[in-house]
Amino acid sequence: MDNTFLAMLFRMRHISRWSLMFNTQQENLMQHTVECAFITHFLAIVGNCCFNKNYNADKLCAYALFHDVSEVLTGDMPTPVKYFNEEIKSAYKDIEKVACERLLMHLPPELREVYSAYLDFGNLSADERKLIKIADKLCAYLKCTTELNASNKEFEAACSSIRRQLETLAEENEELRYFLSNCTDSFTLSLDNLKGAL
Repeated sequence: MDNTFLAMLFRMRHISRWSLMFNTQQENLMQHTVECAFITHFLAIVGNCCFNKNYNADKLCAYALFHDVSEVLTGDMPTPVKYFNEEIKSAYKDIEKVACERLLMHLPPELREVYSAYLDFGNLSADERKLIKIADKLCAYLKCTTELNASNKEFEAACSSIRRQLETLAEENEELRYFLSNCTDSFTLSLDNLKGAL
């Protein structure tokens, strides 16, 4: 069978994230990917509407949906391991590339070229890649704040580290500054408080 691509992607729901840490709420790769796509799309719209950028928000949203698909085959490599040193980081990039090539083989030949574009971030500009990276980092930060809100101190160090990274990125990114100023606090609100904000 050469049309099992979507079936493979749907296995993202079985890939757990944050596996080295105690979680009050488990997070899977599919959930993370959708959240990253939502945030990427939002950041692009903010850039266009508030800062006169010219992002193709729909295109970036699609790329964000595919940004971690290689993990269907590799699993989620914990960040401390993936970035332990340059040798491991480089080797893992090679593994991700091979995994993406293998995933494309689950498509019929006439569809491979179209989908291969979504698996190659080299097709994006530096600013576009950065926006997806920021969205990915925001997802991690929001996960940490959710866990801390549930009194899970396991995420304290990760939250502080990611917050510092975001603050550094925000020095050169207006969309991220907008998100940090206007959106992050709302993720700690209860449903009643969210409804009351309307």
